[in-house]
Amino acid sequence: MAAIVRIDDEVIDTDDFVRSLKLTGQFENLIEQLVREKLTVRAAKKQGVALATEEIQERADQFRRVQGLHRAADMNRYLDALKISLDEFEDFIVDSLYQEKVMEKVCSEKAVSEYFQLNSPRFDSIEISHMVLDAEGKAKEMVSVLREEPELFAEMAHEHSIADTRDRGGVIGKVMRGSLKPDIEAKVFNAAVGDLLGPFPSADGSVFEIFAINAKHPAKLDEETSAEVRRMLREEWLLARSQEHIIEVQ
Repeated sequence: MAAIVRIDDEVIDTDDFVRSLKLTGQFENLIEQLVREKLTVRAAKKQGVALATEEIQERADQFRRVQGLHRAADMNRYLDALKISLDEFEDFIVDSLYQEKVMEKVCSEKAVSEYFQLNSPRFDSIEISHMVLDAEGKAKEMVSVLREEPELFAEMAHEHSIADTRDRGGVIGKVMRGSLKPDIEAKVFNAAVGDLLGPFPSADGSVFEIFAINAKHPAKLDEETSAEVRRMLREEWLLARSQEHIIEVQ
């Protein structure tokens, strides 16, 4: 195996490196990122995405400026230290441009707007508070009190809840669809502002959760939602590309 670094007479090779990545949980993330990049480049080439020589040169010049490599000799020493050839560097620049151009198309303003229009209910959001209690009887007692005095929710959550939101009076804040367990989410998003829901038992029945609906926000295509739509477009596109190939980790 190829050596990566030497410490005195101990050589750390690629096997050691890969083993460390696997044991520290970093290997899968790096592989996933690499696969995503390669799938995008393949798609760009298949789609006939064109890159101008000027674009490639401009991106290479930008890379050098960021790294503080202002002379050709500085760049050559930098690549030599990394054991990377000039051709490999150019491939890196070209691939990064391919990826950007493809994603600009996949996540264009038009694509974002159309996706939002077709899936707008998915981007509704709601502001909620909750408390988690360790006994059903206690949870039911809390619900009885809160139905009479809902303004006490924050105080009671702070005093009795075992959740990490207790210091905030039980406030979870704004959540979108997909952020809660499906059975609870359906009830929460169908509730009205001011409603008290629960207690809902956990799967093992060890804790019970109560929710208060503080505000509801119908979907709108603001900056936050646009960012989420772009993320979803990107993920759905990459999933579709991955299904077009046989991908095996060696």
